[in-house]
Amino acid sequence: MNDQSEYVPPKIWTWDKESGGRFANINRPVAGPTHDKELPIGKHPLQLYSLGTPNGVKVTVMLEELLAAGHGGAEYDAWLININEGDQFSSGFVGVNPNSKIPALLDRSEPEPIRIFESGAILIYLAEKFGAFLPTDPAKRAEVLSWLMWQMGSTPFLGGGFGHFYAYAPAKQEYPINRYAMEVKRQMDVLDRRLAESEYLGGADYSIADMAVWPWYGALAKGLVYDAGEFLQVQDYKNVQRWTDQVAARPAVKRGRMVNRVTGDPASQLHERHDASDFDLRTQDKIAAKAAE
Repeated sequence: MNDQSEYVPPKIWTWDKESGGRFANINRPVAGPTHDKELPIGKHPLQLYSLGTPNGVKVTVMLEELLAAGHGGAEYDAWLININEGDQFSSGFVGVNPNSKIPALLDRSEPEPIRIFESGAILIYLAEKFGAFLPTDPAKRAEVLSWLMWQMGSTPFLGGGFGHFYAYAPAKQEYPINRYAMEVKRQMDVLDRRLAESEYLGGADYSIADMAVWPWYGALAKGLVYDAGEFLQVQDYKNVQRWTDQVAARPAVKRGRMVNRVTGDPASQLHERHDASDFDLRTQDKIAAKAAE
């Protein structure tokens, strides 16, 4: 253990913005909007306000999978919410998600618009609305929902725990990195054991459980998050590797990963999605090429 001076918590905690590290400008101990701004509304029944983070990818993959399965009512407009610029604190966004986190969905196909926030809730809502990717058999449904809730409960240890202290904290500290690395490897072992006995997390069929887990743990399995693949020895989880590749090969997953994405290859970035043709016509490389003409 590194020699570190012991932190003694004060009797009453007070917010010190300067101690927030990389995300100090968007973290605060209160809720509510910081500024007035309405959200844009497109032409489709479903309006998604998001960013291409793992939690955002869950929902765009689900929407693209629904469309691929022939559910035309799942057509959607995807609007970019730039969390680094505080878009999530606008009055319009807070009206859809009082927790100011992406993704948030507004369903305008009903007599009164319905708001849905939290990625897991959105997946369940869409699965039930369209009767897809969530079994009706009680035992199979329970298995899928159990793995979905496993992801919702486990990922904070991966993202807010391991990811924060390994990649984003102002200084690396041995104790929290060891603590969360142990838990993340345990989680990967949980997945690996499940996928040794089942093709997909819910059983024989691809489901919202796979859509929820893949953007986080599939990316981790390929060393794509936090540059931690070697550190965590992710190649050892052979069944997770097999499942990761299988899910990644799905055309709808490839499209879903592009929506609201703002990092990586410009050809893979579709900042907003309003029509299926946008994947061919409005990726960032094509927008840049057109602007340069």
